[in-house]
Amino acid sequence: MATVGILGGGQLARMLALAGIPMGLRFAVLDPAEDACAGHCAPLQVGAYDDAAALAAFAARIDVATFDFENVPSASAELLAGRVPVHPGALALATAQDRLAEKTLFRELGIPVPEFAAVDTRESLDDAVARVGVPAVLKTRRLGYDGKGQFRIRSLDEVEAAWQALGAQASTVGLILEAFVPFERELSVVAVRGRDGEFRTWPLTRNWHVDGVLSASLAPAACDPTVAGQAHAYARLLAERLDYVGVFALELFSRGGKLLANEMAPRVHNSGHWTIEGAETSQFENHLRAVLGLPLGDTAARGVSCMLNWIGEMPPAGPVLAQPGGHWHDYGKQSRAGRKVGHATLRADDAQALARALRAAGEGLGRQAQVAPVLDALGAADG
Repeated sequence: MATVGILGGGQLARMLALAGIPMGLRFAVLDPAEDACAGHCAPLQVGAYDDAAALAAFAARIDVATFDFENVPSASAELLAGRVPVHPGALALATAQDRLAEKTLFRELGIPVPEFAAVDTRESLDDAVARVGVPAVLKTRRLGYDGKGQFRIRSLDEVEAAWQALGAQASTVGLILEAFVPFERELSVVAVRGRDGEFRTWPLTRNWHVDGVLSASLAPAACDPTVAGQAHAYARLLAERLDYVGVFALELFSRGGKLLANEMAPRVHNSGHWTIEGAETSQFENHLRAVLGLPLGDTAARGVSCMLNWIGEMPPAGPVLAQPGGHWHDYGKQSRAGRKVGHATLRADDAQALARALRAAGEGLGRQAQVAPVLDALGAADG
């Protein structure tokens, strides 16, 4: 019976363990927090990600290592890799941790991206704005997620405010200026690559964010097959260049039938949570299959699904569980503003049935605003 070690003990590690238990797998989790929610499902070792002694003790307990958190130091992955197989590898982790390296790789592979420029000083910010134009978004190159570490520059009058907000981090985590994309849709492709190079993708997912945090996902996204094919091709290019093993997500902007890459996440992803009930094989099971060298599972969708994220606090479960195809996930976290504490997925055989269930759940929860854009996408906002 193999033991899978997971660096990071959040909800992604928790769901990996829940997916692997029926497969006869054991798990060990390393996280700095004593209350990491994956500790409810697997033995938790509390320790810093850069603690060499803690990593050595962790490696002695496991057969393979993976991540639920992309900001684990790449040096930690390299240290573990000297003792046990680590998937995905340090190269993928290091690339995804640095927005400049990531965007540069996209461009090298011919994957379209918004215009961007590195920013190191106040003067280089002015140069970048002159090159990229406004509106634009100033971002930290490292450690940003869920909208953190970002400042949107709407006009030249806001350049100084952006520097005041983020400039102090230019010498530590670095900054990058990216052109703002007036997108029509936010999409993601969740993909998996096995040790033997086998590659699969789940159907394209459409996403909605509120304040930089994912609010809802709909899959499969209604999309021109050519656009979907291009998204899958971009994901394959990345996986093969990075010799990637495991699940990852490529986030994309869509406008006028064209795709622009936003970023990749080298791990199982929030926009793939619908796969637990809505696909033949979930992203979590397939990630485990990949890192263990097992054959990959079918990624076909089971009908159509909508995932709703719960941020800050859990709503009552009843309105979702009362619907056909309603599924509930409570991560066991303490409530806190801006924190992902759970999600729900509604699955149905067709868009009309999903719309009925989604509308009823939204009304029962008092969250009509959260479900409204999904209903609109389903062509059912007016009943």
